[in-house]
Amino acid sequence: MQKKLSNYKSIAIITARGGSKRIPKKNIKEFCGKPIIAYSIKAAIDSKIFDEVMVSTDSKEIAEIAKKYGASVPFMRSEELSGDNATTDDTLLEVLNEYKTMGKEFTYMCCIYPTAPFVTPQKLKSAMTIMQEKNPEQIVPMVSYSFPPQRSNYIDENGYAQYVFPESKMTRSQDLDKWYHDAGQFYVYNVKKFFKCNGDCTEIIPFIVPEMEVQDIDNVSDWKIAEIKYMILNETRQEMLNIGGETI
Repeated sequence: MQKKLSNYKSIAIITARGGSKRIPKKNIKEFCGKPIIAYSIKAAIDSKIFDEVMVSTDSKEIAEIAKKYGASVPFMRSEELSGDNATTDDTLLEVLNEYKTMGKEFTYMCCIYPTAPFVTPQKLKSAMTIMQEKNPEQIVPMVSYSFPPQRSNYIDENGYAQYVFPESKMTRSQDLDKWYHDAGQFYVYNVKKFFKCNGDCTEIIPFIVPEMEVQDIDNVSDWKIAEIKYMILNETRQEMLNIGGETI
């Protein structure tokens, strides 16, 4: 018999699959002194905006580390969503449906990646405020390309470089519109709208973040660059706190 549903305001879901081929045990690898997933958990807990901070994983080792740092792991991820082809949307849908069988429903959901040390409580709170005020399907942190994509080239069959957008060839970089891409850190959703669009959101409000606070971590070099960026940002934040400034 299904439990009577209770309404909760928001849930943070940290998606942390056990398998990682390019960086072994990537989601729990030590990053500046502690498992990288700990940063996502701490940011969510310290934001104080979530009724539940949970980790979806198929790994008992990740589950134990997640609980050590304060997250809940009320159930393990299904075998069907533990492979390389599992999508984030499918994982989120599974989590929400599992909670529904437990008698819990949420108005808002935030998916946080486990390798997102640049996520802060302040960013999560700001993004959630936008969600509550604007009520889109989704809020996505985005960063501008460091070089205008309108000036991109491709290599043709003869080995020559050709402009992808020839009309932008002679346009000054500063006169071109800024283009943005997903920062790959976290996503805030209106849960009802998420179910309605089955995760395929089109009503998206960008949450712009600086390039210094974004780093894809796909290999060991990326990892080292991310650690350097994190240490620099941490020093800057500490200096601002020492002089009574605000951090984001």
